[in-house]
Amino acid sequence: MISIGDKAPEFNLTIDGGAQFALSDAAGKNLVLYFYPKDDTPGCTKEAIGFSEQLENFNANNAVILGVSRDTVKKHDKFICKYGLHIHLISDEDGSLCEAFGTLVEKQMYGKTYMGIERATFLINSQGEIAHIWRKVKVPGHVEDVLATVTALNS
Repeated sequence: MISIGDKAPEFNLTIDGGAQFALSDAAGKNLVLYFYPKDDTPGCTKEAIGFSEQLENFNANNAVILGVSRDTVKKHDKFICKYGLHIHLISDEDGSLCEAFGTLVEKQMYGKTYMGIERATFLINSQGEIAHIWRKVKVPGHVEDVLATVTALNS
């Protein structure tokens, strides 16, 4: 399990639009890596819109925002277009990034057990270390909490 102070796991995955994004691409910046279950569902949509609306404030605090789900790049592109999102989304189809951050968990719905993504956010500082972790995230107020923490990190 990842803890505060640990070095963030290296990754290089495809984001919306088909480009690649590696952890090293955020070198010298704070990286907000938020994991969410699925594109175009109510909670995930609210969270993505919230981060998009605050993107300018995150940018002012030297922070990059990346959402992560197991959806395809094509689904991410549709999701971004449908809601006019301004953030990038990582396609983690094989779940390797979710595994590395411990967000792939056993879930239950309608009596069936399956592996799904736990809504969680990780703040990685400009040195590539885990600076803050939010697990079992509730969407209301979360973006504001993350922004306040990023702002405090820059103070």
